Amino acid sequence: MSRVTERWNVHPNSPWLHGNRPKAPVEYVEQLGSWCAYGFDEVERILGDHESFSASTAAYAAVQVDPKFQEGDISQMDPPEQTKYRKLIGSAFSPKVIASLEPRIVKITNELLDAVPAKGSFELVADFAYPLPVRVIADLLGLDTDDFDLFKGAAFDIIENMSGLDFVAGGDGIEDQIHAAEARLKPLLDYMLSQVLERRAKPREDLLTYLMQAEQDGETLTDNEVVNIANVLLITGHITSTMMVGNTMACLDTERDKLARVVADRSLVPTAIEEALRLLCPAATLSRVTTREVEIGGVTIPAQQMVLPWVSAANRDPLRFENPDDFDPGRSPNPHIVFGHGVHFCLGTRLARLEGRIAINALLDRYPDFTTDPDNPTTFFPSEDMVGVRSMHVRL
Repeated sequence: MSRVTERWNVHPNSPWLHGNRPKAPVEYVEQLGSWCAYGFDEVERILGDHESFSASTAAYAAVQVDPKFQEGDISQMDPPEQTKYRKLIGSAFSPKVIASLEPRIVKITNELLDAVPAKGSFELVADFAYPLPVRVIADLLGLDTDDFDLFKGAAFDIIENMSGLDFVAGGDGIEDQIHAAEARLKPLLDYMLSQVLERRAKPREDLLTYLMQAEQDGETLTDNEVVNIANVLLITGHITSTMMVGNTMACLDTERDKLARVVADRSLVPTAIEEALRLLCPAATLSRVTTREVEIGGVTIPAQQMVLPWVSAANRDPLRFENPDDFDPGRSPNPHIVFGHGVHFCLGTRLARLEGRIAINALLDRYPDFTTDPDNPTTFFPSEDMVGVRSMHVRL
């Protein structure tokens, strides 16, 4: 068992987080009504074979969501449709564009940390790990920073009150819960639509305007597609980075000798971040559906079956990682698949890594003796398909 998961008893129902490997790399789990994959090779194959394992799973979920919420969502598409949308969005996250954001990210980082002494206390997520990436992605989209509370409310509400596993497994009252979540998301959708309509009238130099004007094969995005893409970028584009910063500091705070090592040798910051991502994978599982009968991991899965590739389990597979439950800030190579694999590899990977490097270095510059408050224990988000720090009170 890794020390960080033992310290806070993170997701006790996920055995691989506590040093216990599943008996088989692939098994059918009655409770979820799905086939679950845990082995690294099996998960990597599932994510890399879109012809056998389709990302278009919404129709197979236990509860159906209003289709208007799914228009433009590339996480629910396969090639060639997914390829078109990915090209439309991908150029906004090119290496050149991301590199140009570094001065702005450094500025936001310093502004947030400069405000800490005046507060007299420091809650890592609320005061820093959350507002940093959301301000960056909001800047990209061209949104008003005064609206951050709306973004945070929508994102945290979804993560805290709705697990992706609920869509898969169903259960008593789950349909009402999901429709209630849709209603709570509506203010953000309405806000984003108003922003799109503003740019129809007066285009700007921002990502929202780019999405509206972008053209692929003679086609442009509808207003609803732009709204959904912007919401996905805003919510998923910052919550992973928020968890990445919190999880990295949780690992370092737990293992003080390794914190001292990273403080002394900053070349270890990028590898420490990658190791925290591997050990505490923000998106613990994804979903796919078989398009045909498939043999994998010693079992045969029929066509049109829901499959859950547990990335968090794969990233602790002892067949791929030596001492997989240890936090090794210098681990290299570290071939984790936190950001996916194949055609659905995360578009925001470069941005997340840049934000993480700047954020962790800034925290270690200012708080080399970083330690959490024992009177206010660190908490994690409750949903088992997400692994991330929800709150972390820091001693100043």
